[in-house]
Amino acid sequence: MQILFILNDPPYGTERVYNGLRLAQALLKSDPQSGVTVFLMADAVIAGKAGQKTPDGYYNVERMLKRLLAGSGKVLLCGTCMDARGLEESAIVPGARRSTMDELAAETKAADKVLVF
Repeated sequence: MQILFILNDPPYGTERVYNGLRLAQALLKSDPQSGVTVFLMADAVIAGKAGQKTPDGYYNVERMLKRLLAGSGKVLLCGTCMDARGLEESAIVPGARRSTMDELAAETKAADKVLVF
């Protein structure tokens, strides 16, 4: 099964990105053969920034993305959204990559389920 997560909110301040990533991880854990793609757009692209430092005991979305990427997950970032926020490709989590609306459209058509957070 192909599952697409579209995340829009900033990584911190609300828990939508956190909860979307928790669900993505749980789905990969329950079925490692499933294809899980996370598309970060709008303020969620900041979740893909490498080098995040959070207080002890607080969740860290960079680590969560790395766990997805270590499995069979895919992480894509909206290039237009990155540009609008001054986020360079060299500053994103290794394994994640810059993407486009055309690729999001293709991922949406290929997905069995699309979840938007």
